[in-house]
Amino acid sequence: MCGIVGYTGNKQAAPILLDGLSKLEYRGYDSAGVAVKGTDGKHEVVKTKGRLRVLSDMINGGKALKSTCGIGHTRWATHGMPSVTNAHPHHNDDQSIVAVHNGIIENYVELKEKLLGKGYTFYSETDTEIATKIIDYYYKKWNNPVEAMVSFTLRVRGSYAIAVMFEDYPEEIYVARKDSPLVVGVTDGETFLASDVPAILKYTRSIYYVDNMEIARLEKGKATFYNVDRKVIKKKTKTIDWDVEAAEKGGYAHFMMKEMHEQPSVVANTLNSFIKDGKLDLGEAGLTDAQLAKIDNIQIAACGSAYHVGVVAKYVIEELARVPVHVDVASEFRYRNPIFNKNDLLIVISQSGETADTLAALRGAKESGVKTLAIVNVLGSSIAREADAVLYTKAGPEISVATTKAYSAQLIVAYVLAVQLARVRGKIDDGRYSALIADMLAIPSAIEKILSDDESLKWFATKIANRKDVFFIGRGIDYAVSLEGSLKLKEISYIHSEAYAAGELKHGTISLIEDDTLVIGLITQPGLVEKSVSNLVEVKSRGAYIMGVTSSGNYSIEKNVDFAVYVPTTDPLFAASLAVIPLQLLSYYVSVTKGLDVDMPRNLAKCVAVE
Repeated sequence: MCGIVGYTGNKQAAPILLDGLSKLEYRGYDSAGVAVKGTDGKHEVVKTKGRLRVLSDMINGGKALKSTCGIGHTRWATHGMPSVTNAHPHHNDDQSIVAVHNGIIENYVELKEKLLGKGYTFYSETDTEIATKIIDYYYKKWNNPVEAMVSFTLRVRGSYAIAVMFEDYPEEIYVARKDSPLVVGVTDGETFLASDVPAILKYTRSIYYVDNMEIARLEKGKATFYNVDRKVIKKKTKTIDWDVEAAEKGGYAHFMMKEMHEQPSVVANTLNSFIKDGKLDLGEAGLTDAQLAKIDNIQIAACGSAYHVGVVAKYVIEELARVPVHVDVASEFRYRNPIFNKNDLLIVISQSGETADTLAALRGAKESGVKTLAIVNVLGSSIAREADAVLYTKAGPEISVATTKAYSAQLIVAYVLAVQLARVRGKIDDGRYSALIADMLAIPSAIEKILSDDESLKWFATKIANRKDVFFIGRGIDYAVSLEGSLKLKEISYIHSEAYAAGELKHGTISLIEDDTLVIGLITQPGLVEKSVSNLVEVKSRGAYIMGVTSSGNYSIEKNVDFAVYVPTTDPLFAASLAVIPLQLLSYYVSVTKGLDVDMPRNLAKCVAVE
């Protein structure tokens, strides 16, 4: 969703705010704005529609604003269309209170009616203006910023991370949080805030995570935290071990290409974090072998690419461990009123650990008394804090909206869980166990090989860039990979694409195939080659133009496809980790060929922290 930054210290604030927003623009890029304490004590607010660079040009890289305290925002529109008027920061009538906000205020209509009755007027279409004026109302009532923020927190329903400056309290910023991420960093004489760690990573590695229903008062080099009872909370910092360079492009044209090339190391680091003395160990994550052995059923809830990881996990876990697995899109999970049994496990998967629908699924399961496991990338995130056990991916910051390395890291964690489940349940012997670990350890070098040989994919991308429709087909794990390949293509190239289980072609889908329709077929599962090839023959006979992705050695498919891509051979259960790489590359090169913004595709944001 939206990106929030703030700074109070002894340096010029606006350049720091712009720098932080540049690390968060993946969270929203419809508009941007900053507010600082002016030289006359009044707030200066500058905002614009469009990308952050437009704002930066307006204020000369921040040099035009001299204040040492300010807040900034980059927006992904929810309430109100993208415009200068709807851009943040928002303010009260005399601009003595300014605020930036990430999230959605659900009872905004009720609050607006209350304020209208008190004589307030409104200039924008946003719920954030309403939130700002609710804070104004309570500030005038209590004449105390903490009291105003507490009253706001108790009165508002929805999700929010909000940062507020009060003219009467210069050099201070007040924040509140519920269900939208917010972090605070404190160094000598300086205090930073942001909606995500990369924004302040170059300034400090010691981070406070603001928890739900907490308020913070930020002063120069100091942060004081309060609960809704106005009592001071003692919080401990978390140390972030990401490299500062991990949030930079590092010479690549786009973050997506950089992050694709980071996949070998990310997968290796994630896998090695679970290996001790040649065996898998999930004990530090809160999952003992005894607990794993008791699991009777697994339910998985996730969104987007993380959901596709869940689909792969279903195939792998059921095959290896013989545990039934049900996979849900997290946004639908609650609405089917899921049935849990005593020994069920709910797995939630999220890169950010803040995905609103996934977090809601987790909380619903916990209310039912079910054991929960999170696969997340962000230490201290809401999902990580609330789950009973956590398996962390070691992906580092992922900036491109279209995930690549986080997806690959989640896949390897799913394999680790499947293999260990199978071992403790006695479904595989020592030899098979060791062989599977060896195959997992070989995945990074195999990914590296695919990434290093992408010239043919570049050529093919130029050939298909003007297509209007693309279909992905596969069976079993190949179908799961098709889902992710289709999503990648539509996300960043804006080409309509759909993924279908290949066996469903004759149940309606094949009617869409006509001359030169592009079909991408995945064939990595040895037991399904014959059936999958027959599906390619079916669409080819109707005029389809076919790209095939298969394992090395399966050269017989060339007579049935127009363009073939081969990936190294691995255990078929792990083939998703390799087959997805050429699909990532293809999507990237198609987007580049079309001249599109690869890292920040239209209408999308990285972290969906609202339902």
